[in-house]
Amino acid sequence: MPRLEMRSGSRLSPDQVVQALTDFSPRRPQMWTGITSSYYEVHSVGDSEAHVREGTKQGPLDVWAKEHYDWSTPGVVSWTVEESNFCTPGSYVKATITPRDDGGSDIRCEWERTPTTFMTRLVFVMLKLTGGKAIEASMRKGLANYEREMLPD
Repeated sequence: MPRLEMRSGSRLSPDQVVQALTDFSPRRPQMWTGITSSYYEVHSVGDSEAHVREGTKQGPLDVWAKEHYDWSTPGVVSWTVEESNFCTPGSYVKATITPRDDGGSDIRCEWERTPTTFMTRLVFVMLKLTGGKAIEASMRKGLANYEREMLPD
């Protein structure tokens, strides 16, 4: 199972980062631009879990996964694949969010996905070789959208 660990930060507080990661409103694809709106489908949302289908179509890459999101542990959001066209069930992403002295957050993202197609094997090799830079950039971009909305100038 290919595994990557990435670190990033945000001016958002840990609670705000959790709120951004678990925003399953209709605007999610606009805030998290790596999500293609035609793949976005919310099946259920509870107090600390959700079942959501998300995916992306960019060039030859056309992938989706039905994920179980869990944020029952304070400062941790994980999403685990239940069904997918590109990776095995049980593949997951886990974001651990800790407070910084300046009121912002440090985010440690553990990305562990097992590809099931030739194309996604190639993509995963590239992700591994670059240290997950594309995943990191997507996280930064999504959080920046929430920072603009949630934080005063």
